[in-house]
Amino acid sequence: MAATTYLFVPGDRPDRFGKAAASGADVVILDLEDAVAPAAKDAARASVGAWLGSHRAMVRINPPGTPWFAADAELVAARGVPVMVPKAETPGVLAGFGEVVALVETALGVERAGELAAVPSVTRLAFGSVDLAAELGVAPEDREPFAYPRSRLVLASAAAGLAPPVDGVTTDLHDPARLSEDVRYARRLGFGGKLCLHPRQVGPVRAGFAPTEEERAWARRVLTAGAGVSVVDGRMVDRPVLARARRILGE
Repeated sequence: MAATTYLFVPGDRPDRFGKAAASGADVVILDLEDAVAPAAKDAARASVGAWLGSHRAMVRINPPGTPWFAADAELVAARGVPVMVPKAETPGVLAGFGEVVALVETALGVERAGELAAVPSVTRLAFGSVDLAAELGVAPEDREPFAYPRSRLVLASAAAGLAPPVDGVTTDLHDPARLSEDVRYARRLGFGGKLCLHPRQVGPVRAGFAPTEEERAWARRVLTAGAGVSVVDGRMVDRPVLARARRILGE
């Protein structure tokens, strides 16, 4: 089953690396980009490299075109770890890595989502709502401007045979209701996971993306009805419905 929880930890805070790894997140992302000030980039890279000598994690590198990109790329290649490439826009850049989560957070990246998803090294797309909001001049908390970009990533992922994409962060760390609402909304659109900023978000995000007991009960009824066309709860069941039931039950 694809990962649902991706937890960022600042690359210049090695004291937090172990705590992040113990948080229960499916994927820990050691962040060399937004979480690290320019003056601390080199020291952060050294700390991340040292920790990866005996642990495994994903690394969010700095974007292509920045002064730190080449050294970051060299680090992930040397350690053989998966990489999150921010400001993903150019398929050729992504093809240079072994295992990539493409963070789509620009208008050009959204428009090229299908091309990015088709790169063989890309295992998943992720949505960067905060950076895209800045480019578009809209509030990152407003869902309406991002309905199209989110749907674009969902469709591009499905067309390329990738797992459902990973939704962006919820920046309010002290509003569990908002986090739950964001997860429900993302799941309705077809997302399969979410980026987390704090360990306290990991549990609610995982629970929010898990099938509910009602959904599981429905799926069991559907599969019990048999492989042919039938009626369950007054609704027709055919092959696509059976496939959805199997996905819910992890079969």
